[in-house]
Amino acid sequence: MTLTTLLLAAATVVAPPSDTLRVKIEAYPVSWGGRVRDPFVGQDGKVWFVGQAGNYIALFDTLTKRFERIEIDEGTHPHNIIIGPDGAAWYAGNQNGLIGRIDPRTRAISHYPMPSGAEDPHTLTFDRNGILWFSAQNGNVFGRLDPKDGKVTIIPSPTPRSRPYGIVVDRNGVIWGDLFGADQIARIDPKTNVLTTVKLPAPEARPRRIATTSDGAIWWGDYARGKLGKLDPVTGRITEYDNPGGRASLPYAMTADDRDRIWYAETGQQPNRLVAVDGKTGKVLGTWNIPGNPNTTRHMHFDPRTRSLWFGTDYNDLVRVRLDVVDGEAPRA
Repeated sequence: MTLTTLLLAAATVVAPPSDTLRVKIEAYPVSWGGRVRDPFVGQDGKVWFVGQAGNYIALFDTLTKRFERIEIDEGTHPHNIIIGPDGAAWYAGNQNGLIGRIDPRTRAISHYPMPSGAEDPHTLTFDRNGILWFSAQNGNVFGRLDPKDGKVTIIPSPTPRSRPYGIVVDRNGVIWGDLFGADQIARIDPKTNVLTTVKLPAPEARPRRIATTSDGAIWWGDYARGKLGKLDPVTGRITEYDNPGGRASLPYAMTADDRDRIWYAETGQQPNRLVAVDGKTGKVLGTWNIPGNPNTTRHMHFDPRTRSLWFGTDYNDLVRVRLDVVDGEAPRA
């Protein structure tokens, strides 16, 4: 089933950096390397992340500036890690067909094997009921895992080779995901597990990462066309904004903050560039170079308690971007 897109509103809004939007970018080199990515701030303030190629999980203490490495099963190659409502770290075993849970106190690891067809869990998110949702790019499915009994339910994409990628939960608890191999955004009803799709304006569109703002809007970066897309789920209206870097900008990592600003990385240039966009107007608020060259910035997390963005880079830096810096220091929660 495909939802109808009611209206496409084309827009091009590119503005110089705002004098009122200041950030502080801090890069912490990770000596283990191995493609540092997907940091997520735990309940104790420590930052969990993965070394995908290096096959490890790690933590960073922002107070002591010390790293802790956790060894995992050989061949896991974790792709993503998030903190669940239980305070545990949950990670996607992208090459050994499992989702893992790490006890935050004992560091004990539990395994949740994936069923056939979902052996490459990709990106994870929790809904308001504590259900873990995930994408599986090569499996061409989305899935849900109930931590209470370990049951895994698979929800196939109706479009062949559509490559389910980014995933997010909106304010109403609805699951949304990018279909990176198609010109579509997926919508999943969490009560029925029914998946429908929203077709994007151009057949060559390729949405890669996804975000949602407090008004319920769904945002994505069009990796192929160098645009930022916005969907109003109520009306079906889609609005597109050209990225500052144009068609070759390759927007990748993205998130939204608590002021409904969209942040994304343009990976089509070196060094990569961080872009901030006003989620109400589509106006570009500022751009900043990301440390490291050559580089790729793949996923981004906003921590509301410290009002900071976190992401890893292929340059093997763990990066914190402190938002709305005042006199050289960011406000603390």
